[in-house]
Amino acid sequence: MSKLTLALLSGMFFTFILDFFLFLSFKLHYIDVYGIDLYYNILFADNQNGFLFLLFTIILGYLSVYFKNMTITAAILGVLFSGVIALNIVPSLGKRVATMVLMKPDQRLFDGRHIYHGDIYYDGRNEIYMYDNDLKRIITIEKKDITP
Repeated sequence: MSKLTLALLSGMFFTFILDFFLFLSFKLHYIDVYGIDLYYNILFADNQNGFLFLLFTIILGYLSVYFKNMTITAAILGVLFSGVIALNIVPSLGKRVATMVLMKPDQRLFDGRHIYHGDIYYDGRNEIYMYDNDLKRIITIEKKDITP
């Protein structure tokens, strides 16, 4: 039982560190570039995928505790950590990955008076940040104003 607990805790630790650097690259190379007013903690908490976090926790925990070949384990962890660090170092790579995860292209929103057409750059808790194709700029729309 203690080995299973160690595997889950070490898997969570490695997954959390990888997740931290992934969302740091999103904040640096996507959120800040587009001028979206958002704290890192909100970005990190609101965009977690629980299934992926659990999956990576189990896989990395198994590799770090139960897998016998430590060379392969170190290589896999090294590649994963190098990948997320590269997202922070190379701005175009970080922006591309954040765009794939956060952007919703070609959307239409209605607020009762206006129809907005464009790309949703970030869908937050209370606001939607959207590039309006007609206005040619990023606009902020309150979620409470949007009609389904």
